[in-house]
Amino acid sequence: MKIKEIMCREVKSLSPEMSVKEAWELLSQMEISGLPVIDKEGKLLGMFTEKDILKKIFPGYLDKVGRFVYEENPKGIKKKVSEFEKLKVKELMRLEVITVDEDTALCEVARIMLTQKVRRIPVLNKEKKVVGIIARQDVLRGLLGDFR
Repeated sequence: MKIKEIMCREVKSLSPEMSVKEAWELLSQMEISGLPVIDKEGKLLGMFTEKDILKKIFPGYLDKVGRFVYEENPKGIKKKVSEFEKLKVKELMRLEVITVDEDTALCEVARIMLTQKVRRIPVLNKEKKVVGIIARQDVLRGLLGDFR
């Protein structure tokens, strides 16, 4: 099965000029963890996720120091959160985005998701414009559709 058969063609996206606060409110309202950032011509610019927000709030050395205890409500975190209205999505989004084309096999998408630890993958056409998005739930629906 090719992903063009099951991908979501109505792609919700974020503008690079949107504030981080607005983007977070949209993610929260939609109850999803991330969205692609797309320009006016339909080209993919990046991906914006909850993880990107958390990385901005917590120190960059978090990966290096491992586990440690944060005090409750530290001032530094409050300050960073208060800056989210001024901070733009383009300043926080991840630029390196894994993509696939419409003719990618469903099993290949599942492999990419597992090995690259991604939840959703933008689908591009030959002109590199976003024509869909495929999420883990779509992959499972495609694989287990006859299972019900």
